[in-house]
Amino acid sequence: MNTNRFSANSPLDRLRRRQGMAIVRTAGRPVAGAERRSARRTFTPDEQRRLRDLVRGEQDYIDNPVFRTKDAQRKIYDLAPAIRKPDASWYHPVMDDLNSARSRLPKSTEQVILTGAEEKVLFLQFNYARHRIAELQKQIQASPDKHPTPDQAEEILRWSNKADELREQIAETNLALVLAMAKRTRMSEVDFADLVSEGNMALLRAVDKFDCERGFKFSTYACRAILKAFSRQGMKLSKYRQRFPTDFDPKLERSNFLDTKRSEFQTDAASEVKRIVLENHADLTDIERTVIEHRFRLDQEEPADEKPMTLEQVGQIIGVTKERVRQIQNKALEKIRVELEHKFLGKEKPPQGAEGEGDLAPVSDGPHPELN
Repeated sequence: MNTNRFSANSPLDRLRRRQGMAIVRTAGRPVAGAERRSARRTFTPDEQRRLRDLVRGEQDYIDNPVFRTKDAQRKIYDLAPAIRKPDASWYHPVMDDLNSARSRLPKSTEQVILTGAEEKVLFLQFNYARHRIAELQKQIQASPDKHPTPDQAEEILRWSNKADELREQIAETNLALVLAMAKRTRMSEVDFADLVSEGNMALLRAVDKFDCERGFKFSTYACRAILKAFSRQGMKLSKYRQRFPTDFDPKLERSNFLDTKRSEFQTDAASEVKRIVLENHADLTDIERTVIEHRFRLDQEEPADEKPMTLEQVGQIIGVTKERVRQIQNKALEKIRVELEHKFLGKEKPPQGAEGEGDLAPVSDGPHPELN
């Protein structure tokens, strides 16, 4: 029994054939079934999307005379010196502090700083990969059916992967540059995470547009591009705020309801106490009313900005010591409190004598400490 026939028609194999894009090699002659299956190259859905974009688009690159020399690929890749790849595991600009994150990392993750010659090697390799993609795009567009052959499809994907790898390596090597520029030009109206994001996008655009043959370092070119991106972000946010000035939401404001109600309650309670004293609803004696009115300035005839009298001053008016004035004041305040709780707060009055209305203990007229 031929098991290959059953395995080729399995549900999993049929699903793969439906999802993948099969390119069959037809070299101008009929191909047998077994040979067709061996020559078939199946692409994943992601590879299909990338291949479709590469075929339809037009690849941009920075041209260099070295690309058209003999054995250009071997000179640019095989004969080029090895360049260290950066370790971007320390890069957490929003979640962690950059300095503390670097201090926790081992010494093996130190930042890679490229020389001008190393940068030139990387940018030549990066642009040569994009140059090969552009050449393959021209060949595909010049074909009658404008579809890539299997060899062209595999080659254009290979060069695309190479270009993405080199672009990522250059960008990761210069990530610290974005953070340094973001901290130096910190804008109060722009969030730090948004600023770093704009700087990273500007860094990627700078990688695509940098010409290494002009003799400048990449950091010189990238700093200018990053600063322009920061300026554009600030202008964009400023225009947004001018167009939508009501960015403050009152619903997010802290409620002052309790403070307002407490202030209103205190004002109402003070007005009620003044009414109780002036209309004598608490059955105050004449001397008690005199003490309360002078101590708290409840009499309406005197100016309101005048300071209340001290115990000694009130004692001189009624002819007693300041300690005696304090006792009279406390007894009067207790009567006022009972009346206030009954009328204003709705509490029942205690029975007669329960609030301590007994005779006050006699106090000598000797000197006493000031009790204000």
